[in-house]
Amino acid sequence: MKKQKIQIMDTTLRDGEQTSGVAFSREEKLAIAKSLLMEVKVDAIEVASARVSKGEFKAVKDICDWAKKKGLLSKVEVLGFNDNNKSIDWIDEVGCKVVNLLCKGSYHHLTKQLKKTPEEHVLDINKNISYAIKKGMSANIYLEDISNGLINSQEYVYYLLDNIKNQARVMLPDTLGIWTPEETYRYCKEIVEKYADLEFDFHAHNDYDLAVANCLAAVQAGITRVHTTVNGLGERAGNCPLSSVIAVINDHTGCITGVEEANLNSIARLVESMSGIRVASNRPVVGEHVFTQTCGVHADGDKKGNLYFNRLLPERFGGQRNYALGKTSGKASIQKNLELLGIDIDEEAQNKVLARVVKLGDKKEKIMLSDLRYIVSYVLGAPVEQKAKLIEFSVALKNDAPPTANVKLEIEGIEYENESFGDGQYDAFFRAVKLIYKKQGKELPLLTDYSVSIPPGGKADALVETIITWEHNGKTFNTKGVDSDQLKAAIEATLNMLNQI
Repeated sequence: MKKQKIQIMDTTLRDGEQTSGVAFSREEKLAIAKSLLMEVKVDAIEVASARVSKGEFKAVKDICDWAKKKGLLSKVEVLGFNDNNKSIDWIDEVGCKVVNLLCKGSYHHLTKQLKKTPEEHVLDINKNISYAIKKGMSANIYLEDISNGLINSQEYVYYLLDNIKNQARVMLPDTLGIWTPEETYRYCKEIVEKYADLEFDFHAHNDYDLAVANCLAAVQAGITRVHTTVNGLGERAGNCPLSSVIAVINDHTGCITGVEEANLNSIARLVESMSGIRVASNRPVVGEHVFTQTCGVHADGDKKGNLYFNRLLPERFGGQRNYALGKTSGKASIQKNLELLGIDIDEEAQNKVLARVVKLGDKKEKIMLSDLRYIVSYVLGAPVEQKAKLIEFSVALKNDAPPTANVKLEIEGIEYENESFGDGQYDAFFRAVKLIYKKQGKELPLLTDYSVSIPPGGKADALVETIITWEHNGKTFNTKGVDSDQLKAAIEATLNMLNQI
C-alpha cells in the first residue's frame, strides 16, 4: 500500500528569525532558501512577514526572483495580515504567489486584540482572500492561538471555518505551545473529520518541549502538512526542529516525507553558522555527539553485532559514528579509534593505552582522536613521528590593515616558508599554511568549527583550550590545542591536524 506523504513547510526565515538575537542578512536568507528547497527538498518555505522593512522587501524579492527561475515560486510563502489589502499588495510586489493570512483563532484574541466581532473578522478575511485571488495568488489562513480557541471558544472556531471562503489551506498553530500530545490528537482529529474537504497544517511551539511529540500526534490525527524550523529556532523556546520531526514521521507514522535526510546535517550547520545559535551537542539527529558512543560496553556491543544501533543511523543524516575517549571507555572503544588512526598494537599495549585514557578522563581531560597517537607513544616509550613541524612564525598587526603572518614549516624534513594576510591573526596564519601546502599540490581540510574555552577546573588567567573541527574526505574530526595564549593553542590544534592527515 502506498504511504501517505506528509508535506513540510519550513518557516526558519520567518518564525525562526524571531529567535532573540537572530537577524539574517539578505544574502543569508537567499542561501538558506536555496538549500531548503534544492538540497533538503522541503515542500514549502515561509520567508518573511509582509511590510516589515525595506531590507526584508529586497530579501524576499531576491528569493522570489530566484524561485521563479527555478520553477519553485509556488513553494515560497509570506505571512500577511488583515490590513485592507496592504499586505497583499506588498507580497504581490515582491513577486510571491502564496499568502499565509494571519487570523484570530481564539475569541479571546479577537475581542482583546482586534476588538472586533466574529462577523467583522470573517468579512475582513474574505475581502483579503478575494483580493489575493484577483492578484493571481493563493491564500492560506493562519488561525493564531487556535489551541486556546478550541479549548475555550470552539463555537467561534467553527463559525470561522463555516464562513471563510476560498482559502487554500487552514493552518492550526499552537501559538503558545500549550497542548499535550493527547490534546493535539483529539482537537486535530475532530477538526479534520468535521471539515473533511479542507487541508490542514499544524504549527507547533516548544514551550513544554512537546513540539515534536505534538507534530507526531497531529500527523496521526490526519494533518497533512507540518511546520518546522531548522535547529528548532523560534520565539521563546522555539519551534518544531526540522531534523527531529523528519526522523519521527519517517520512522513512527507509516507516512513519508519528501525531505532528503542526508542533507539535514548540512542545513543544520549552515543555519547554525548564519544564526550564531549553536546546536546543542546532544540535539537528536544533528547534534555533535548524538552518534558518539561513550560507554565501553556499547562499543563492545557494536563490535559484536551492532547491538547498540537503532534506525537513526548517522549515514542517513549525513553524519558518522564515533567512539568517545574518556573514563568510561573500554577496550572496544580504544580498538575502534586505533583502527581510524591505522595503528596496530598488541593486547598488552591496548590495555596500557586504556588505563592512560581512563586516568586522563578522571581528571576531566578532553581526549581527542589526535591525542591518542601521543598516548600510544607514551605507553610504548617511542617518540611520535612529526611529519609537520613549526619552525617559527610571526604575526604583524597594523592600524587600518589586516593582520599578516609569516610561517616557516618543516614537512618531512624540508623547510617551507610563506606569508599571507587574514581577517584575524589565526586566519592569517592558516592562510599562510594553506599556501605552503597548495604549492605542493595538497588541499588541507576545511575548518568547519572553532571553539575556545577554559578547560574544566581551569582558571581564567591560566590555560586556554582550543578545539577545531575539520572536514576531510567526507569525514569530520577534531583536534585540540592547549596553551596560555589563545593563538598558540589554535596553532597547536592546527599542527595536530597536519600530522593527523
